[in-house]
Amino acid sequence: MFSAFSRKRLFSGLLAGLFGLLVVGLGGWWFTIALGVIVHLALLEFFRMAQFTGIRPATKTTLVACQLLLITTQWGVEGGFPAELSAAVLPLSGAAICGWLILQPVTGSIADIAASIFGLFYLGFLPSHWLRLRNLNDAYFTEGLHLIPKDWPITINSGMAITLVACLIIVASDIGSYLVGSKFGRHSLSPISPGKTVEGALGGIACAIATGSIAGAIFQWDFGFLIGGLLGTLVAFFALVGDLTESMMKRNAGLKDSGDVLPGHGGILDRIDSYLFTPAVVFYAVKLLIPLVIS
Repeated sequence: MFSAFSRKRLFSGLLAGLFGLLVVGLGGWWFTIALGVIVHLALLEFFRMAQFTGIRPATKTTLVACQLLLITTQWGVEGGFPAELSAAVLPLSGAAICGWLILQPVTGSIADIAASIFGLFYLGFLPSHWLRLRNLNDAYFTEGLHLIPKDWPITINSGMAITLVACLIIVASDIGSYLVGSKFGRHSLSPISPGKTVEGALGGIACAIATGSIAGAIFQWDFGFLIGGLLGTLVAFFALVGDLTESMMKRNAGLKDSGDVLPGHGGILDRIDSYLFTPAVVFYAVKLLIPLVIS
């Protein structure tokens, strides 16, 4: 029998999953706007954690810079203006953040600069790769999609398929880690997160490999099972890095959760930590690795 807490966790998790499925399916500016809202809320939680440690980040400037980074990325991949302009947002925003801290009545410290720039990277640059991934239009990345009936009510292109697979691999890794860790976990993985075990991590990696291998076969990649399994391994590893990175920051701030927006899950950042490092890994793996093995 589920406890009230478990029911809340399950319900909010299902709602978050359905919302993610909807905005990924819509793509374009709908996906960009949804991602922008999530990034904004997660950044507020990140800066709240930083402030608990005595750091005074350039909150408003970084919030605006991250939104500009997402907007220009989407605009750039659609051909609205040269991609170089979106690439310029990151260094220019870094300079603006430093300038803002210099002009404050109490001059910023190294920690203030570091937290602000990391926020720009962590919740601006990294999430922008979800937009790059969703906008992939190279059909040869997912040749197996031609097997979908032509009268299928939903048009699934390469970007949508690979984005959904990346999310599915993360979910499989989370479920595998939880199930194997709760039943067989004996050895602690890291003092940063005492609840995580080596056995759970291996279970998560195994589920991610299986999911990636199936996707590689469906997409009809050459050596599909092998390449898909490798992709699953990379995603599971970097999802775990994202999870432990957020745990490290919460531990440093003396907080159990980054927030309380999602019942049973804590804050937005608690829910998306596994989804921050992974899109860049998937994007560059697909762009650089898949063409090498396509005959």
